Amino acid sequence: MKYIVVTGGVMSGLGKGITMASIGRILKNHGYKIVPIKIDPYINIDAGTMNPYQHGEVYVLGDGAEVDLDLGHYERFMDVDLGREHNITTGIVYSAVIERERRGEYLGQTVQIIPHVTNEIKARIRGVAEKSGADVCLVEIGGTVGDIESMPFLEAVRQMKLEERENDFLFVHVTLVPFTTLHEQKTKPTQHSVKALRELGLQPDIIVCRSREALREDVKDKIAMFCNVSPKAVISARDTEDIYEVPLLLEREGIFSYLMEKLQLEQSKEDPAWGRMVARRKLSSEGKKIRIAIVGKYAELEDSYLSIKEAIKHAATELGCKVEMKWIEAEELEEEKEVDFDDVRGILVPGGFGVRGAEGKIKAIEYARENKIPFLGLCFGFQLAVIEAARNVAGLKDANSSELCETPHPVIDLLEEQREVVKKGGTMRLGDYEVFIRRETLAERIYQKRKIVERHRHRYEVNPAYIEQIEREGVVFSGTDRSGTRMEIMEISPDIHPFFLATQFHPEFKSRPNKPSAPFKAFLEACININPKIQTLNPNQYQIPKTQ
Repeated sequence: MKYIVVTGGVMSGLGKGITMASIGRILKNHGYKIVPIKIDPYINIDAGTMNPYQHGEVYVLGDGAEVDLDLGHYERFMDVDLGREHNITTGIVYSAVIERERRGEYLGQTVQIIPHVTNEIKARIRGVAEKSGADVCLVEIGGTVGDIESMPFLEAVRQMKLEERENDFLFVHVTLVPFTTLHEQKTKPTQHSVKALRELGLQPDIIVCRSREALREDVKDKIAMFCNVSPKAVISARDTEDIYEVPLLLEREGIFSYLMEKLQLEQSKEDPAWGRMVARRKLSSEGKKIRIAIVGKYAELEDSYLSIKEAIKHAATELGCKVEMKWIEAEELEEEKEVDFDDVRGILVPGGFGVRGAEGKIKAIEYARENKIPFLGLCFGFQLAVIEAARNVAGLKDANSSELCETPHPVIDLLEEQREVVKKGGTMRLGDYEVFIRRETLAERIYQKRKIVERHRHRYEVNPAYIEQIEREGVVFSGTDRSGTRMEIMEISPDIHPFFLATQFHPEFKSRPNKPSAPFKAFLEACININPKIQTLNPNQYQIPKTQ
């Protein structure tokens, strides 16, 4: 097993996750099987309770694990499906060590950071690597060198370096080369960052230097000399407009050749599919431009909806168009007397728990329905679309969710079998679940199949007692779980509305650059084909298939 450990210095947010995802993509392009692991030094068990303003979106894996958004980058770049074992946090490690101590497994020893905590970290890394059967295991250590919470993890990988064969372990350090007002490229932050790393017993093999522009050769030579690496090991990672171009950029800089040399990898033929995809993305940026509104409660921080942004880009690449995203704070809509979406061709309402901004999102949904603007609702956006239909189509004026308030018409509620589970501390419905699609519906047209698997992150459901009342004037629940009691997809007939679809699940989590999510692609197709002035749809679009 080969190991590549990625660390970061100078400041957070430099792009360690993109760097590691790109290295993984490069290796996969050359035929190597890879497995990524993200180490998060925070004491939280997982990212599920974290505020999106502080940490970006909570990404959900297939097994229901709630993790850091970097694992989303790994899945999208490397086209792999990960599980909870691929995310290691301080909270997970310390919990496991304390449980072992309570069970007496340490036989009365004084439990310490070294060796007990570091042994637990090493065992988890090796366990995931061996179970995967991969050729290369990539490990990203979150935070920056010098953070006190990162110390046990850095010590653990220092020990692993000594325990593994010399050509099986490699360190990549991501750092910053800032520019002065005189356009000088300054190496001192990189020098100090590497110095701090070396003080911990870690010598980087490759230094990836983030900068606004490509590094000059003399700057690379200076970094190599002061940081004790070969000039070939100093990789310039300049800013790019498209993150999916980063693997190509790093490979042009020679990172794969150096990885081959250091890890003694065999040369293999390169798969050009990634390069073709990036070329298509460049062409699509010059294609037809459309503007869509995203109405959310975290619109100030776009990383809160990172997977949605990427899913839109994936679909736009496939369709050859450029999408401009107009971010709208849902709370601001609540204060407006009139909702104005005249400059957009589609409206998307994403997930986001809680009462704050809920009525603003409902306003946006009502506007999309009444003005026949293509609409896509996700998770909480689905539930609010159900509430809007209950109020304004079914005539249940006080309809709401019992999660948000007391209401005489809880059209969104806990199912009966959920109540006892929630009382006992049961959590949300998380991860992959099957969805069964009704025949001759828009959902069937979009997915081209009647059974799908999508990722979920919610607790409350559509109240079955109100389904018959809500399903009128073209409103249809076109997807359910196997039992038929949990509603998964709501749509309005294409005879009545050009495109109106809402899903209880999160299709954005399964979107990939070369395999866009079906609902996102269909949504953008509708936005492209609709004429915003006359609000009619190309009649060749979304014909309901005749099922044999």
